[in-house]
Amino acid sequence: MKALLIKSLLFAGILSIATVYVASADSTAPGAEPGSVDDPVITKSYFDQNIANKVTDELTKQSITEAKVKELISAALAGGGSTAPPGETPTSPVSSEGSALKVVQLQPGQTLLGAAGTEIIVRSGKVLAVSDTEDGIPDVTIGKDVTAGAPVELNHLLIVPREGRGIKPDPKSKTDIYVMVRGGYTITNAADKKATP
Repeated sequence: MKALLIKSLLFAGILSIATVYVASADSTAPGAEPGSVDDPVITKSYFDQNIANKVTDELTKQSITEAKVKELISAALAGGGSTAPPGETPTSPVSSEGSALKVVQLQPGQTLLGAAGTEIIVRSGKVLAVSDTEDGIPDVTIGKDVTAGAPVELNHLLIVPREGRGIKPDPKSKTDIYVMVRGGYTITNAADKKATP
């Protein structure tokens, strides 16, 4: 009986300490009262005038606009000169240091196959994922694999994990297909021969 009484008192004491601990965890830190210098309260108008504008300005600096994409596409198409041997499509160098994105136009029946580590962003048109295995291509924008034959979303970043994977135009689509590529790639036509530039 005495043991039961001691256990009950011990349990009540632990429960009291836990209650005080939880209640103190809910309160603010000492000296940090809401609205004080340590914890200021701002108004919506202050936020709209100062914080929201700064965030918008930063996003504008970092974003690529439609006009910039058209400019990149025009520059890439106008550049046109190739140093690749006849019968081979030029490839971007696989480099870990500052390689730029290259704008590529895919024609109907062509397939773009990336080297390991190649980054692909589909900017316009409808394309399907291609893979020589049952595994797909990681879409790091949504965090899922795009399996072979599945459509690829516009403006999603794909990273080719190994050779033999890439994209091809959807045969049902008639729109122009422009992609941005960083890393090594080859373009093949429907007869599995290398396309000429």
